[in-house]
Amino acid sequence: EEIVQDRIGEKAVGFSSKKEVGKSKIIDQLLPDDLIEYGFIPEFVGRLPVIAVLDKLTKDQLKQILFKPKNAIIKQYQKLFELEGVKLTFTEEAMDEISSLTFEREMGARGLRAIVEDIMLDLMYELPSISNIRECIIDREVVRKRKNPIILTHEMTA
Repeated sequence: EEIVQDRIGEKAVGFSSKKEVGKSKIIDQLLPDDLIEYGFIPEFVGRLPVIAVLDKLTKDQLKQILFKPKNAIIKQYQKLFELEGVKLTFTEEAMDEISSLTFEREMGARGLRAIVEDIMLDLMYELPSISNIRECIIDREVVRKRKNPIILTHEMTA
């Protein structure tokens, strides 16, 4: 950041100084020469055809990634459970909690998979041995406190 700030001259002193430019605005102006000045060797920088600056995902964006895309992680698990004849449901609070944990740990979108897999691992092995399951509900308590999910059987009424 300092290298880019020095190059673009955003840090002025005195009455003529502008408000300090935001971190992401400065990084958006990163050039290959800045990477070389930072310490990367030119041969390595030359192998980077495009320099893309990524902003940190918000909690809401992480939550959208959980269920919106065609191959979203939650949809994948729902399909796996469907093969066993079980409906898998994640409550809004559970999805909020998963996205919050991922955000807190600064894991990015890949962190969503790690957290969901951690939640689902034991359940995936136990599911075939439990008979008569109609629905499995993952709520906030399952995510945060690793409690057992809510299991509804065919005998239970909705």
